[in-house]
Amino acid sequence: WDAYAVVNRGRETRQPLELELPERKILLKEDGTVDRVVVPERLDAHKLIEEFMIQANVAAAETLEAKRQALVYRIHDAPSLAKQESLREFLQTLGLSLARGAQMRPNQFNGILDRVRGADHEGLVNEVVLRTQMQAEYSPSNIGHFGLNLKRYAHFTSPIRRYADLIVHRGLIAALGFGAGGLTQAEAERLEEVSALISATERRAMAAERDTVDRLIAAYLAERVDDRFDARISGVTKSGLFVQLPQYGADGFIPVSSLDGDYYIYDETARSLFGERTGKGYQLADRVEVRLIEVAPMAGAMRFEMLTDPKPLPGSKRSFHKAKGRARASQSRPGSRGRRR
Repeated sequence: WDAYAVVNRGRETRQPLELELPERKILLKEDGTVDRVVVPERLDAHKLIEEFMIQANVAAAETLEAKRQALVYRIHDAPSLAKQESLREFLQTLGLSLARGAQMRPNQFNGILDRVRGADHEGLVNEVVLRTQMQAEYSPSNIGHFGLNLKRYAHFTSPIRRYADLIVHRGLIAALGFGAGGLTQAEAERLEEVSALISATERRAMAAERDTVDRLIAAYLAERVDDRFDARISGVTKSGLFVQLPQYGADGFIPVSSLDGDYYIYDETARSLFGERTGKGYQLADRVEVRLIEVAPMAGAMRFEMLTDPKPLPGSKRSFHKAKGRARASQSRPGSRGRRR
């Protein structure tokens, strides 16, 4: 623990990106069906292991660089200014300001996360900040790791399940003269091609994992059609509302055509749907109550019904005529008319 205290002080000085995104864990019964969905508590022991693994990965990269041995880095580029602008617009809908233009650093993203800690929309802001980031990948050319705020980083600690780690191990064997099995010169010359391939297969594996989790949770909730759930609006489009059930990490959709009592107009800037007649509506990050209407387990899809009444939206009156004009222009085209309730 004393050693962990030392490396943790280094982490605090380094100020990596500190996202709080609880990971769902699905517990299965003996027959392979879902028993329950839990979010395991993250303990100091987990943080200790994580930080030591990061330090081991850094040490591997530094050793290979010092020996002038070719290696596969784990790189993570800074987010684009366009993504930062999208984040700024999103934060505005929550009453949070963010300066325009300059390239942000991890500690500045952490400042945003600190401002929403304990708020209802804390989880959503963490997710949007994550989506603002570029995707990490493998490359023989080093640009550093933005999220971890490190100048060099490689994957070393899991050679039994990640090919990038195995390449790093074989590079160390060659660089340190540990005997047979080291990375050959011919293999080192192909690292650009190999890095692109393992980056692509990693993305494919992550997509498969997400699809599997969505299907398992949908199958689990299929027995609860017509039940009510507390939810949060996680996305707004002109077609309807995406909602998330925090207890399960499950996502579903509410079609705009199912929202009763008004004709709803999409306000892209405010990320909201508001009623043409009342000006009331629904906005990103709102807490709502929903009813599960339909489940498609094989697609991992769920459809919900809104039970919470629309609320007055700040600024909806100001943007009403502008949004209304856009909506009417769209509806004048054949086949674009929405359903009025």
